Amino acid sequence: MVRFTTKKIDSLTLGERMKKIRDERRLSLADISKSTKIQIKYLKYLEQGEYLKLPADVYVRGFLRSYAVFMGLNEKMLIRQYEREKGIQKNIKKIPDTEKVSAPIKFSSLVITPKIIIICSLVALIFGSFLYLYIEVNNFISKPRLVIVKPINGETINGNSVHVTGIAEKDALVFINDQPVMVNENGEFGEDVGLKQGPNTITVKVRSKFNKETSQALTVETAFENANQQNVNDISVPEQTATGNENKNGTPITAEIYVNPSPTWLSVEADENLVYSGVLLPQSVQTFEAKNTINITSGKGNQTFVKINGKDLGALSSDPGVVRDMQYTANGKVEKNN
Repeated sequence: MVRFTTKKIDSLTLGERMKKIRDERRLSLADISKSTKIQIKYLKYLEQGEYLKLPADVYVRGFLRSYAVFMGLNEKMLIRQYEREKGIQKNIKKIPDTEKVSAPIKFSSLVITPKIIIICSLVALIFGSFLYLYIEVNNFISKPRLVIVKPINGETINGNSVHVTGIAEKDALVFINDQPVMVNENGEFGEDVGLKQGPNTITVKVRSKFNKETSQALTVETAFENANQQNVNDISVPEQTATGNENKNGTPITAEIYVNPSPTWLSVEADENLVYSGVLLPQSVQTFEAKNTINITSGKGNQTFVKINGKDLGALSSDPGVVRDMQYTANGKVEKNN
């Protein structure tokens, strides 16, 4: 008697896959929209598979590229799956592909001769050369553009982090407090910056490909002392009873986090307060301070490395996928009980 076994095949649609990843990382559509500049309604259409409500494909590909960079995913895989599923929808509903249809160009009395073609080509070449030289010389002698959208200089922040956003040259390098941040194809950038009690100085610097720099410094004030004290009081008893590796001597924690070799999405909590959420670049090191615990969630556990108070503790995990809520104290990594 022949027996057959069945094997479950993972056949998630693009929308189901995006929602699953978002749920695993505990992000809302608003969080993703804020970091990628994709409108929430378009993110909803993608998750619900309503591709025919989306704008032209050239814009959707841009959405998926920004989404892939933010989440640390393969953009080509997302785009291929989108094109395949949209093609299936069009075939089912028998919708013609109007994006490839173009109106024919008609010429009435204009006669194009080889002489006219040569003259037009020379004029276009000369004009293009002068335009290129003008742009290159202007870029060489001028400082790169930098506009900080938020926060406002002198603003009071009610929390322990602030999301710094701005606009720079699209080919420039941007640094916030000497840490490199990602710039999208429109020159827009955004990054969460942790704050400490009292005044904080945030320095944003832009460097062009000609090594010309523009920098701006702004000061923000924090007002979260009472909220943090309440949070510490609320969690002090559970911390003493939940683990065997508590920070009993009250030694402050300084955590240095870096990734290698590829950009990786991170979420960091200091004393149960979210202080960072974004994509960390390989050449960047982020430093965080806490009184009791540091919790780290990473999109690539085996590519995320941690130092606690100067001691290198290696990778978060041997798992190449998402690892969540890895906890550290001044004594080292807190091992989870299975």
